Amino acid sequence: MSDRQDTWSGTGRQHADGETQRHRVITGQVWHRSSAPPQAPTGRYGGHTAEPYTGPYTGRIAEPYVGHTAEPDSGVGGGGGHTRHHGGGGGHSRSVRPPWVRPSRRRRIARLLAVLLCALLLTGAGTYAWADFRLARAVDLGSVTDRPPQGKGTTYLIVGSDSRDGLSEQARKDLHTGSAGGGRTDSMMLLHTGAHGTTMVSLPRDSWLTLPPYVDPDTGKHYRPSKNKLNAAYSLGGPRLLIRTIELNTGVRIDHYAEIGFAGFVGVVDAVGGVEMCLDRDIKDPKSGENLAKGCHNLNGTEALAFVRQRHQEAQGDLGRSRNQRKFLSALARKAAAPGTALDPFRTYPALSAGLDTLVVDKGMELPTLVSLFRAMSSVSGGHGKQLNVPVSDLGFSTSKGSAVKWDTAKARRLFTELRNDRPVSLEEKG
Repeated sequence: MSDRQDTWSGTGRQHADGETQRHRVITGQVWHRSSAPPQAPTGRYGGHTAEPYTGPYTGRIAEPYVGHTAEPDSGVGGGGGHTRHHGGGGGHSRSVRPPWVRPSRRRRIARLLAVLLCALLLTGAGTYAWADFRLARAVDLGSVTDRPPQGKGTTYLIVGSDSRDGLSEQARKDLHTGSAGGGRTDSMMLLHTGAHGTTMVSLPRDSWLTLPPYVDPDTGKHYRPSKNKLNAAYSLGGPRLLIRTIELNTGVRIDHYAEIGFAGFVGVVDAVGGVEMCLDRDIKDPKSGENLAKGCHNLNGTEALAFVRQRHQEAQGDLGRSRNQRKFLSALARKAAAPGTALDPFRTYPALSAGLDTLVVDKGMELPTLVSLFRAMSSVSGGHGKQLNVPVSDLGFSTSKGSAVKWDTAKARRLFTELRNDRPVSLEEKG
């Protein structure tokens, strides 16, 4: 081998003029001992053709230039086969993008849960704002005068009115609501929650009570205290006079007021898919339109309204109707709170919308308070509380306003004292 490290001995070839031309060797290539000797390039160099090397190989192995990588030269001049080096010696560097790695299953699940949580929070916040905006806070308890002192626990007055608002003429006919004008109450209940659980007490609408002095909101005429049916208080003075009448005759201070009309009641029942009720006898009442056979039924809105309004088929008349109303409202609350309803937006939103259409509450009622009322009703249905009528001594008490319901004064006083002081209720429901 010659002294030049970049040439091979015995590789010269002669031109026609007798000069020997040395072959040019490409530097930077890497050869391995296990591989065959490299082939000389066959391209043209300066007008001559390089032929493959066929002689013995006695030279040493060319070492690669450290820090450089060889790439084929795509430039012009010198033909293909030259190499261009890139490396740390001031050459151009090529950025390398790290390979994409698929996230683990645990991480993918965590990301999905985070997205779902954000969606639920946004949806919940939107629903809360929508419901809070639509809630009709129309009853000002702060303007009610001559009230009893604040008791222990929380007492709600729940009213089912016979308001026809939102009902078409055909709907009034189908629901057998009649066309009576003005506002009246079909049901009234006190719901008390406290340290000893929940107690729901029905107040018959024909209860014979003392109405406090009031001013007619339409004429401005003043009226002295007088005896009348409880239902008349709402007709004569609306929610404000009704609240004053109940507080005067019970001594229990009402903390919150909630009222729903016919249309809202029917809409809520239909939205939750009906409510199951089991009857121990046939019920056929032409006035309410109810016609049900003995056994269990999933009542729709129309059937449910007839069920809670009918009383002529009840042995105890108004007390029997009050019992049916408590039973149904508790079952409705339980159905609405069930996961199959509460977690189904196609039932929850229509139920909320229908209820809010005719729901009227006091000005201090916030949505969390309304939810507490709803949960209390549901708990009573589940057996975590008491349901009873106010004690009565006469179901057919004769008055100047017709037959009325007379309370048992001693027992009623004891019941309301227990509620006012948030003590366990000692009375039990009869019948």
